[in-house]
Amino acid sequence: MKITIVAGARPNFIKIAPIIKAIEKKQREGADISYRLVHTGQHYDKNLSDTFFKELNIPQPDANLEVKSGSQSVQTAAIMIAFEQELIQNPCDVVLVVGDVNSTMACAIVAKKLNTKVTHVEAGIRSGDMTMPEEINRMVTDSITDYFFTTSTTASENLLRYGAEPTNVHFVGNVMIDTLYQNLDRISAPSFWDDFQLATGNYIVLTLHRPANVDEEKSLIQLLEGIDQLAEGKKIIFPIHPRTKAILGEQQINTKNIFFVEPQGYLHFMFLIRNSFAVITDSGGISEETTVLGIPCFTMRNNTERPETQTIGTNTLVGTSIDNLEKTFSEFLKNGPRKAGIPELWDGKASERIIEILLQK
Repeated sequence: MKITIVAGARPNFIKIAPIIKAIEKKQREGADISYRLVHTGQHYDKNLSDTFFKELNIPQPDANLEVKSGSQSVQTAAIMIAFEQELIQNPCDVVLVVGDVNSTMACAIVAKKLNTKVTHVEAGIRSGDMTMPEEINRMVTDSITDYFFTTSTTASENLLRYGAEPTNVHFVGNVMIDTLYQNLDRISAPSFWDDFQLATGNYIVLTLHRPANVDEEKSLIQLLEGIDQLAEGKKIIFPIHPRTKAILGEQQINTKNIFFVEPQGYLHFMFLIRNSFAVITDSGGISEETTVLGIPCFTMRNNTERPETQTIGTNTLVGTSIDNLEKTFSEFLKNGPRKAGIPELWDGKASERIIEILLQK
């Protein structure tokens, strides 16, 4: 079996690393399986791209399409044009896409039009929010996918409700958690750890990048100033996303607890998360990692495609209002973290299950 694996953005790199390890394990066992790794170049900032290949021991891509940025349509079109040529020149049995970025949808469409099977890892998750580009990417990808691999029974049920063939829907667990478990003994403190006098539990990690939170400069500044005030004397470490940094520009912000740092590589970022007091974020994926690490997480979104991080894990959805965040965070400070657990099959073996199943197709 020849598999083309597609990666385009930071979350993709984290998800493909254990899949590649699972393939290589099967190769050593004598299985007839090979892979070609294609990096679309959707994220091209070195801290968001190349660093992850090195840190997670991912081999250098066989091809880099170097599409870079653009509007949703421009970027998607560029990926499709480049990937079509890549797949024509290097045909395979299956194109494996992960997650919900533009590269996921674009490469799935190209593969189907070239009569190549599509495998979607992290299939079936839904936020119900059609204003999110990721939600559209998920829906389109799943509508043409052949083999579905899900992180939860809820995601599997979504797919069945939408008409997916039951024999092709497989609940396998979470590949992001595979990567986390595989690297927990390798995570390390970032260079500013001592400079900022950080210690386990004396700081909060903050990440913001979604349009609803960062696209309007004035409201973004108000949000940051509000978050700064709820810190209760704790430092707030804010690895600032290039998108957020560009919107702030040279604006002076009246904060005393927020420390702005560059985007972190996976090993440093996971060290920060694991040792934090809490996390405030608008990311979906981080709520999965905080759930496994037992770190309270407050997600500044009105919805989530990962409900298990709320019902089972450590995640609390607080919306995009600073008032809601302040109220919820104040209750947390007063009452302490709520009881939480780890979702079913988030055990570090999802990738091995995926490859085992694909070899039977």
